[in-house]
Amino acid sequence: MSQSSEWTTEIKPKSSLLSIDFREIWQYRDLYRMFVKRDIVTWYKQTILGPLWFFIQPIMTTIMFMVVFGGIAKISTDGLPQPLFYLAGICLWQYFAESLNQTSKTFIDNANVFGKVYFPRLVVPMATVTSNLVRLAIQMGLFLLVFGYYMIFTSAPVHPNIYVLLTPVLILILAGLALGFGILFSSLTTKYRDLTFLLSFIVQLWMYATPVIYPLSTITDPRLKMLMQANPLSSIMETFKFGMLGVGEFSWAALGYSAGFMIVLLALGIIVFNRIQKTFMDTV
Repeated sequence: MSQSSEWTTEIKPKSSLLSIDFREIWQYRDLYRMFVKRDIVTWYKQTILGPLWFFIQPIMTTIMFMVVFGGIAKISTDGLPQPLFYLAGICLWQYFAESLNQTSKTFIDNANVFGKVYFPRLVVPMATVTSNLVRLAIQMGLFLLVFGYYMIFTSAPVHPNIYVLLTPVLILILAGLALGFGILFSSLTTKYRDLTFLLSFIVQLWMYATPVIYPLSTITDPRLKMLMQANPLSSIMETFKFGMLGVGEFSWAALGYSAGFMIVLLALGIIVFNRIQKTFMDTV
């Protein structure tokens, strides 16, 4: 081949473990959209109620929280109506939990595809996090209906403010955290399968360590409160409730901590993911 000839495809190793070829990911944008569509279509496929489960899940969870935590345990909701308070936390939490659980199975669930054809592996977990935004949008619509009811027809102390404009930023940070934790666990589960069961247990307990069913203001012990604030999800939940409902604790420092945690986590996750993706077929 003459030196003037140009290669149509060049296969080369990544320059570093942290490198991401965004141009290559952009070239596979059609595949990315296909994975997003696949995830959405397969949700509740061959079920009787279908997409209605998007509404049933948060409604039933809210009712359970009202009975157990509001009725029996008498946990404070900062003076807000219980359905509104619980639903605000449930919408964001379910998005994070579902995205994390699904992305944590990236290598295991897609081993057959990964072993047959090449494409940027990050496309799959990114598509999972994106497709779950559809679920979040539907459930946020339900939350806004309940929110509108209490704003218009009741005298509930609901006071939205300008910080509600931070909601897209909060969702972005939440998506980054889910993606970071997800690809990190996905990389580890290729060799240690029992981490899959451990993650399910961790996610269940994690919700109780996050101000979903209770406000952060109910924690009076300084050391325990500091431990709760170390949870990067805490400031996201509190900021959303503060902006939408007018209750909660808002801090730029706390929100900046969550954003910084997300960036570091994503970097760590990408390093491990890039390293594992080269040899995972030997262990899966």
